[in-house]
Amino acid sequence: MTAHELMIKTNHYLIKGGSLTNSQKENIVRQLLVARSDVRAKKSFYKSMNYQNNTDKNGNIVGTYPAFYIPPYNDNKKLQTVIPMSPKTHILASNAYELDIIRILHLFAPEHPDVKDMVEKTFKRLENSCPGGDCCQGECFHSSLPVLRFFIIAKPNDTAWIKRLMIKINKHIEDKQKCNGGSVGYYWLFLSELPLEIAEPELLKYKDDMVARLNKSAIMNNEKDKVNNPVLFCVIRNCLSRLPEYEYIKDRQPYVSDKDGRLYFDIKPLDSAVGE
Repeated sequence: MTAHELMIKTNHYLIKGGSLTNSQKENIVRQLLVARSDVRAKKSFYKSMNYQNNTDKNGNIVGTYPAFYIPPYNDNKKLQTVIPMSPKTHILASNAYELDIIRILHLFAPEHPDVKDMVEKTFKRLENSCPGGDCCQGECFHSSLPVLRFFIIAKPNDTAWIKRLMIKINKHIEDKQKCNGGSVGYYWLFLSELPLEIAEPELLKYKDDMVARLNKSAIMNNEKDKVNNPVLFCVIRNCLSRLPEYEYIKDRQPYVSDKDGRLYFDIKPLDSAVGE
């Protein structure tokens, strides 16, 4: 299993409500640490991006591109994100790849010296990067979504930086959805994990859209549908169940109907379902 596959599967498992033993977490951390890109791979990537002035006076990677995990070539196809956005450039593909891997490492092994070093250097890189700043152009904007999600795990007390990025995203997310259809779904993933006192206004803003989405079935025609649609339903469940009126759905799972093979989620209260 590649580092990308392991990162995606781990994310999806947790989003759907799965839990891992300490032994399983240690195994995931071990595999992801081994998967760090070597110097040769990084130099080749930076050269292909014409990205030569990418270190500070201390030799730390700064700016737009990753420092530890370079996406594999993958037949020149960009790797999709946890909630599928389809990257067109390396800005989104490489940032999402690295940040979601380091996020898992910090989640499972925050005191590991190598993980602590990567987290610290990643924040220094993001300070002066377009995805970590106010840039709303192209995939710098979409890359801000995995940046935000990384922050919630690795730098949750920096509410000023988090709110600044949220303001940027709030202003443009609906327009950017037209450019990359998965961006709102990824933003909902972020809202499902953000501290409630910050997330609640946004959850209320999107509540009707989320309810409408769960009230619709989804196709399960191919492997991508079978992997991604249940995860998106669980993201929406995780968002709505944070609100008191929908807390009752927190342990429910989407299901495939025997009648039509489509994916459904039962959002109705149990007493309502019984009465029909």
